Amino acid sequence: MGVIENVSRWILGREAPEEELEREHLERLQPKDQLMPTWEEGEEGGKMVLSMGPQHPSTHGVLRLELEMEGERVLKITPDVGYLHTGIEKTFETLRYDQGTALTPRIDYLSPMNNTWCFIMAVEKLLEITPPPRAEYVRVILGELTRINSHLVWLATHALDIGAMSVFLYCFREREMILDIYEMVSGARMMDSYYRAGGLAWDIPPGFIEAVQAILDILPARIDEYESLLTRNPIWMERTQNVGAISAEKALALSATGPALRATGVPWDLRKTMPYSVYEAFDFEIPVGSRGDVYDRYLVRMEEMRQSLRIIEQGIRVIPRGPFRIDNHKIAPPPKEEIYLSMEALIHHFKLWTEGFRVPPGEAYAAIESPRGELGFYVVSDGSAKPCRVHVRGPSFINLQLIGPMSEGGLVADLVAVIASLDPVLGEVDR
Repeated sequence: MGVIENVSRWILGREAPEEELEREHLERLQPKDQLMPTWEEGEEGGKMVLSMGPQHPSTHGVLRLELEMEGERVLKITPDVGYLHTGIEKTFETLRYDQGTALTPRIDYLSPMNNTWCFIMAVEKLLEITPPPRAEYVRVILGELTRINSHLVWLATHALDIGAMSVFLYCFREREMILDIYEMVSGARMMDSYYRAGGLAWDIPPGFIEAVQAILDILPARIDEYESLLTRNPIWMERTQNVGAISAEKALALSATGPALRATGVPWDLRKTMPYSVYEAFDFEIPVGSRGDVYDRYLVRMEEMRQSLRIIEQGIRVIPRGPFRIDNHKIAPPPKEEIYLSMEALIHHFKLWTEGFRVPPGEAYAAIESPRGELGFYVVSDGSAKPCRVHVRGPSFINLQLIGPMSEGGLVADLVAVIASLDPVLGEVDR
């Protein structure tokens, strides 16, 4: 409607331009995005369709949920993803295998080491190479530190969502120690890209063992402190027990993995059920729950942090001596000192950093137990130095299916606790 017609309608005593423009704007917006509540009259009263997010602080990212409610009861939930789409899977096809490690930490920014590890494992399958034992043990140690790092952020934000601010500050205090180790080994606090096909980018620096031991000395008492604040806290128990429960059968039917599945009583953990790297050499337990509610998912992750500390303690005691990457200069760069003495080493160095290494044609799938469940990389090679296809099996994406069965029939106030208990990372969902 034009400005002149609006003014003429106003002069003739009809609707004011501002009122009509606002009405037309709402009519245009309502059917498409449902940003305003809509009501449907039924036999049992009014039902409201409400949009939660994608800017809601408790969705742990740009997640939008379409809620159908009756009063404060949630009748139906439809997740709407894609607001953070990065195109990372397609970007892999434009980069060499050695450059792809710059993308992997950005898929799940709370589990950067594990993302790169999984991608590198798939590439190593295609190359038919095995990293030296020293590299494998360092990967396990850093992988478990990464699990603790992720769980600390989960606990901090989960507690904050329910109103416990002190825990948020304490968890980030301990997380700084882990980020310091990231910086020590890779030079970066989060986007490390430390793992390489055939081993590590470089050896662990002096002081690494001592820095890890400091975490082992401090963190057990700190985890006890978190539990003293929350586990038997009446408010915490009221907000988490018998909330967002799901059965083992339903979780398995929806392909759930990680703490969300183990909280239902299913002891499925790839480190035990399908061991990779050198996890068979470590002694640890798989924490499980029984009711599959928010409280059990909390208890499982708390015990997982303790089990990770147990693995790390075993690892730093027996890190083997020897090389930190394979001695194949067509895949791994030669030592810097050889470049000045050997023409062949100089040529390998030049070709690796300008052309990359070629991977035999084929396809491979590698999976690890990330903090959120089974993380998998499916890599297809056409024989060149760049992958033909990369697909990520992201546990956050799969586990989002559980929000509906967990929350439908419950209160909308409990939805915040349910989302937090799943610990989704939307960068992994919208990759």
